[in-house]
Amino acid sequence: MSTDQDPLHQPAAPVVVEPVPDLQLQMLVRLVGQDPQAALPVTLVVGGAFLSGDLISHEAWTADWARSLHGIDGPGAELLERFPEQVDQAVADKEGRPAPQRLPQWIHLRDATGFAGTGRTVVMPLWRGRLTDVSGWSLGKSD
Repeated sequence: MSTDQDPLHQPAAPVVVEPVPDLQLQMLVRLVGQDPQAALPVTLVVGGAFLSGDLISHEAWTADWARSLHGIDGPGAELLERFPEQVDQAVADKEGRPAPQRLPQWIHLRDATGFAGTGRTVVMPLWRGRLTDVSGWSLGKSD
């Protein structure tokens, strides 16, 4: 075989690789999104760390986030109270429809606990992350 026909000796063209979210996790997020009252315990691997919490809908996360912003005092507090609804409205206006029809790109957790190899934990009442950043997941919370 000559080097002209050998694929190992051919110059390689650059390849752009984009992270792809797990389809099953996207479908699970979409399923939970159908009921704003639903909460499903999950454990995620994000950036090499574990994150456990209750998977909730975008709608539930937005409502909880808006409630948490009502408790902030100081200059600009009134602006923050309307911020979650303004973001959702801007997204809907940009897409030209009230709700996205594609698979979800974001995942939302309530009562999330993150932990890595250091043994320290970080507790977050609300957490939002990109599905493409989740490299592993399982149903149920870790202890």
